[in-house]
Amino acid sequence: MSINEINVAELEVALANGARLVDVRETDEYIAGHVPGAVHVALATVPEHLSAFEGPGATYVICKVGGRSMKACEYLAQYGIETVNVAGGTLDWLAGNRPVVAGSSPL
Repeated sequence: MSINEINVAELEVALANGARLVDVRETDEYIAGHVPGAVHVALATVPEHLSAFEGPGATYVICKVGGRSMKACEYLAQYGIETVNVAGGTLDWLAGNRPVVAGSSPL
């Protein structure tokens, strides 16, 4: 199974065009700082929150560097949910001096 992957510069463009982003890091990581607009679904809870990934078009999935988000994408592909992994993750997002927000998610 092949999972589509993009870098954070491509994610920035996708978000500007209304893309849906889910952050699968642990709660404390997410609260400390995440990409604006990202919904939090910790990797271990993905099976209980499939609806957070569903909708028109692909859902972009991010974590710290790209490993956990790739696991989430592989899992979701089994259910026919279209996802795109964000290579480099939040660390690359921060390295590019892009904006972050702190706080919890509505999920």
